[in-house]
Amino acid sequence: MKRVLIVVVLVVAAASLGLWRSHGGVRQGLNRIVGASGDNSEGVTGDETRKTFELKPGARIEVQGINGSVEIQTSDTKTAEVYVRRTGDNPSSLRRRELTVELTADVLLVRSKQNHVGFWDHLFGHNPKEEVVIKAPRQIALALKGINGPVTTGEIDGTIEARGINGRVELGQASESAEIGGINGNIVLALNHLGERGATIKGINGGVELRLASGLNADLTALGMNGSFRSDIPEVTVDKEGPGSRYSAHIGSGGAPITLAGINGNVRLTRAANSTEASAAIDKKAGATKKATEPGESKLSKSVQ
Repeated sequence: MKRVLIVVVLVVAAASLGLWRSHGGVRQGLNRIVGASGDNSEGVTGDETRKTFELKPGARIEVQGINGSVEIQTSDTKTAEVYVRRTGDNPSSLRRRELTVELTADVLLVRSKQNHVGFWDHLFGHNPKEEVVIKAPRQIALALKGINGPVTTGEIDGTIEARGINGRVELGQASESAEIGGINGNIVLALNHLGERGATIKGINGGVELRLASGLNADLTALGMNGSFRSDIPEVTVDKEGPGSRYSAHIGSGGAPITLAGINGNVRLTRAANSTEASAAIDKKAGATKKATEPGESKLSKSVQ
């Protein structure tokens, strides 16, 4: 019996030594753990993608699976300019994820997804950080899904959908409808006017601020609240209905539904800035972003078109 055990130990040891010598995967994994430099790391590296598309009014923009920040700047234009910057510890970090930027029919898709990687790279590798900036028309339908980072948008003259976001979400004045859910972070949502579908905000682990335009007509209902609910708008009164955490508010002449449910945080109703103030803030932010992403100032190693 002892001889059998000795043989088994020797076979396992030989196989492990062969893997160590031929692939180097174990060495690289252990080097990453102890901070050694034996993984042939080239330091911080990255790449950039820039593409421009012509969009029809009402076209849909979908941003999915981004591991980093997303910013949507809107204006009176017919084109969409997409800029994506990725940074990683080394070239193999960039290869862990696949970036797609394409226009099919009336849908502009910006998506990042995980590539298949080896066992050791899966255990010890690091995903790259991704930064997405899109300059787009106001007349779009916008969908944001599976974002691991903060999200900001300008005014959207169409529907907004934001789901599965791990970070602060700030959405400029939305028109038509809004569906927000599964957010781990604070939310600011500005509402200009709403269609029959209204706005739904649910499953939020953070505070919610609704910035309401002066001409908005809606009926608000909130239930399943774990926090306070108040209105900073003098003409809008929040009423608590019965036992538990159920609230309601009549906004303007009433109409489109605004529904909040499962909010783990405080909710505030505030008055949205007028169009002049909002435009000035957007222009200032857009100028700062443009300066930060000028090609001549980029320190990234590679440009991908």
